[in-house]
Amino acid sequence: MKAIGRNLIIIKEKEGTTKTDGGLLLSENQREDIRYVKASVVSAGEEVAGVKEKDIIYFDRHAGHKIEVDKKSYHVIKSGDIVVVL
Repeated sequence: MKAIGRNLIIIKEKEGTTKTDGGLLLSENQREDIRYVKASVVSAGEEVAGVKEKDIIYFDRHAGHKIEVDKKSYHVIKSGDIVVVL
């Protein structure tokens, strides 16, 4: 699988549940206080600079869309949605 142009194919890191100070358990979908999420790059398009395969990135949680290939979920985002490369 290969990304094209300014697109990246990524796998989001699972955050699991977190416990609030009040004792409530929140799933990763309910964490509105966290804007950016961590992911691993599977493929970067030829127009993407500064990011390569297997890099760990943080990107805007509302960016891109989800795809499923061989029963495995991936996300496709634009390079402009990346805020940090580790």
